[in-house]
Amino acid sequence: MPYDPSEPLKDRITDIGPRHYGEFLPPVIKNNKGKWLYHEILQPGVLVHVAESGDKVFSVRVGGCRLMSVEHLREICDIADKYCEGYLRFTTRNNIEFLASDESKVKPLIDDLKSRKFPGGSNKFPIGGTGAGVTNIVHTQGWAHCHTPAIDASGVVKAIMDGIYDEFGHMRLPAPVRVSLACCLNMCGAVHCSDIAILGIHRKPPMVDGEWIDKLCELPLAIAACPTGAIKPAKTADGKKSLEVNAERCMFCGNCYTMCAAMPLADEVGSGIAILVGGKLSNRISKPKFSKVVIPFIPNEPPRWPSTVNAVKNILDVYSKDANKYERLGDWAERIGWERFFEKTNIPFTHHLIDDYRFAYTTWRQSTQFKF
Repeated sequence: MPYDPSEPLKDRITDIGPRHYGEFLPPVIKNNKGKWLYHEILQPGVLVHVAESGDKVFSVRVGGCRLMSVEHLREICDIADKYCEGYLRFTTRNNIEFLASDESKVKPLIDDLKSRKFPGGSNKFPIGGTGAGVTNIVHTQGWAHCHTPAIDASGVVKAIMDGIYDEFGHMRLPAPVRVSLACCLNMCGAVHCSDIAILGIHRKPPMVDGEWIDKLCELPLAIAACPTGAIKPAKTADGKKSLEVNAERCMFCGNCYTMCAAMPLADEVGSGIAILVGGKLSNRISKPKFSKVVIPFIPNEPPRWPSTVNAVKNILDVYSKDANKYERLGDWAERIGWERFFEKTNIPFTHHLIDDYRFAYTTWRQSTQFKF
């Protein structure tokens, strides 16, 4: 059909891209759109939303994983079919919420979820992740998929969640704690505004494989991809075209490796983990905050990353014992003073943590009038 500018939506093709989300909403949510009165957390991991009409929808939240097998997904769908008329949702932090409009099915659903175990005995569907506790860690791809990571994602997240698992199923912390992980400074994970953030960092410039670089790469693209102008043309000893990296200008972002596979960035010694704390997106009580680096480098220690796990557990333990009720981690650190934060957590303060951002008064204090 010819396009009619007076009716731009007439006869349009609608099967391009994802289908409209409204098709997947449970009827109780569709029927009460914009008419919800309130919601409550009945117990860790279990919520109820109540509409003006009196309708209720119950959400049972369980921890999920970012990389799922088909068998695991089928089991999730079977549970939703059995108790929730086929309805569920994934949260932004990789949790699964089973949505039930029939209150009589909530307890059988919870009992069923608790009964499902992996062969090793751990819970397949741990219930929790709500309120003043730790919810699932949102994270990036890691070694499984991404080409520029300094660390793994799924492995580090699994190790850390094993260490703080008890806080997922309880709501005994002063306030919600959001933990995030990004595998490199390009940060496709939201670590810049998290209570505790795990960030993969590279500390060495890319290597140049002179044997392959002219065969694999469009050299001008690799040069143009560098945001700091650290790459320039060069020649090998035998006269082949190559590239040269100015290490002092390199910021280890990996853009060059994206354009040229002969410029690998990952390094067994130079790549590792930085820990940031104190960020949040919430506008409640205080303004949103950026996370701040408190541990500049921890080596990669696969498969269980013990130093990273201990660092995260230490920060969480000190915060949980010292903060006031409703006080997010960054609010607590600012109230007691960042100097006191390092003292209480026994984290060494080094010159690497001095903020050289031009408007540093918005982050670290520059005055000699420290608050102890």
